[in-house]
Amino acid sequence: MKIRLAEETDVPALVEFNQAMALETEGKNLDAGVLRRGVEAVFDDDKKGFYAVAEEAGRIVGGLMVTYEWSDWRDGWFWWIQSVYVLPDRRGRGVYRRLYEFVRERARDRRVCGFRLYVERENEGAQKVYEKLGMKASYYLMYEETI
Repeated sequence: MKIRLAEETDVPALVEFNQAMALETEGKNLDAGVLRRGVEAVFDDDKKGFYAVAEEAGRIVGGLMVTYEWSDWRDGWFWWIQSVYVLPDRRGRGVYRRLYEFVRERARDRRVCGFRLYVERENEGAQKVYEKLGMKASYYLMYEETI
């Protein structure tokens, strides 16, 4: 398995992964055009973040996106891990672990003070994976307003 930064040629796979994840975790059907523009925007502006992918035999089998949040309290960056998806037939084989290790290594010497991510309350399988890798449930609750 090769873990690498995603390239623009990976956009179709990333769009497909995001659509599958939204349907699987929240029962949402995302607009493919809006989603594609959103994924492409990350490649057009590296200040938005980056994608990493796991590739096996030329096939993208998993991916994630990292976005940035500045912490004045810590004088450093939190990297938010988002859009995590691993193909169902590749789950339980260390794909996410390898992606996370790649992100952690990339964070070295970049003034990163920590990693954060969202996970649905009911997604206990993913929570166990994150805990196994050293992450803990946060003290904070998340609030949002969508417009």
